[in-house]
Amino acid sequence: MAQLMLTQIPHRKNEDVVAPNWLTLEAPSVVFEGDSIDLMCQKKKDWWTIQTVVYYKDGKQLQFPDKVSSVSIPRAALSDSGQYSCSATVKTYFRSKSDSSRSVGIEVLELFPRPVLTVSSYWPTEGSPVTLTCETRPSPQRSNVQLRFCFFRDGKALGSGWSSSPELRVPAVWTEDSGSYWCQAETATLMVRKQSLQSQIHVQRVPVSNVTLEIWAPRGPVIEGGNLVLLCSVAKGTGNITFSWHREATRTSVGRKTQRSLSAELEVPAVQEGDAGRYYCRADNGHDPIQSQLLSVRVRSPASRPVLTLRELGPQAVVGSMVELHCEAQRGSPPILYRFYHENVTLGNISAPSGGGASFNLSLTTEHSGNYSCEADNGLGAQRSEVVPLNVTGTSGCRRDHVTARVLRTLCGGLGFLAAALLCYYWSHKIADYHVVRLLFLRDASNANPQESTHASSLPDIEELQPDYVNVGPVDVDVVYSQVWSIHPPEDSANTRRTILENKDSHVIYSDVKET
Repeated sequence: MAQLMLTQIPHRKNEDVVAPNWLTLEAPSVVFEGDSIDLMCQKKKDWWTIQTVVYYKDGKQLQFPDKVSSVSIPRAALSDSGQYSCSATVKTYFRSKSDSSRSVGIEVLELFPRPVLTVSSYWPTEGSPVTLTCETRPSPQRSNVQLRFCFFRDGKALGSGWSSSPELRVPAVWTEDSGSYWCQAETATLMVRKQSLQSQIHVQRVPVSNVTLEIWAPRGPVIEGGNLVLLCSVAKGTGNITFSWHREATRTSVGRKTQRSLSAELEVPAVQEGDAGRYYCRADNGHDPIQSQLLSVRVRSPASRPVLTLRELGPQAVVGSMVELHCEAQRGSPPILYRFYHENVTLGNISAPSGGGASFNLSLTTEHSGNYSCEADNGLGAQRSEVVPLNVTGTSGCRRDHVTARVLRTLCGGLGFLAAALLCYYWSHKIADYHVVRLLFLRDASNANPQESTHASSLPDIEELQPDYVNVGPVDVDVVYSQVWSIHPPEDSANTRRTILENKDSHVIYSDVKET
């Protein structure tokens, strides 16, 4: 029995002895960013019970629970590379012992490099596009890793946020887009995220230039009651531009707009004649304001309904008298064309270039009785006056004598022309320096009077009393003058000679004929 005990005691003493390096650390030697690092501190003999475990990295204790033999670092980072070890306390049959494992080196490899932000232009002008690129790619050993990207300006995400595209195109940048830009790249599954360095972008503003003002719509003249649209535009200029419209007469602003465009419109509804005048506009985008040239705006108003007035130039409207037809529209932009009508038949038209009214004179006949009207038209719509009636009465005796005298003068004038033609004919044949034309005008009071033969018998005597009609002036002139006397023999043949002599100068008509 004692011998058994002796044999057993040494055996118990051997169990109580803890050999050095009985503790090992199991860990991967190489991992990529985002991978997990699993650490396990193990004893060499299973019948020893580990009471506590402590893990170390580069000699510094890691904060893990001390009752577990295995731990994990879920997402490895480059900073997790280093020398790892563990220490443990075991309990034997008789006492507790402590030991430390050997160090194990762990290297965390870069899954993809830190992205670099590149910009198409760091000093772009307003309104121009800018392209941002986040440059990076996965390690060749992990080429199947999918990355996504996001761009930022002053801490705010741009565009739609995260995207699989490493580029972001900004169609147009403005001065307020100036600032600090960067990008981020991350894995779609492993949650490894990296950020680029920041880059400064300075957006340059272009001053406005070549400001113009024009009437844009509607096309054609500006008509009273319609809309007037003034278009102010610039040839160059970026950013928000403030447009203002001014009237030269008052120097006050009639409208103001601020917008990001090269032109702006000002609409004046229901324009009136009082809105006519000269206008100009200004454009300003933060530099010195630029002013356009003056633009004259004419507002045309349609002609109003005219009023027709008949003004008799004599004591009454009788045949042969004159009547003035006066037509006038109180309103309407010149020029105004007036048309005069008698029973809707056009008598004539007169233009009033400066506005006002127009008159049309009419020599009355019996056919001129009826209704008269006039029309005013300035191209914006014709307006017709009300109808005015006119009644032309019969002629008086003196009026008839006047008409008869005019007829006789016309006949005599025609005969004078005939006489001149005869003189020209003789002249062309060189018959004589002066040619005599004897003309006798006898008017018979009654063709039915049988006593007229006695007057005819005295015809030679009357003819002797007629003067010779000769050309006046030398023969080398190119105008022939002839004198014609119109003689009305009286019914009393005995007094014929006396009447002729008394009336010899009563009617004298001259006619001139040019030589050919």
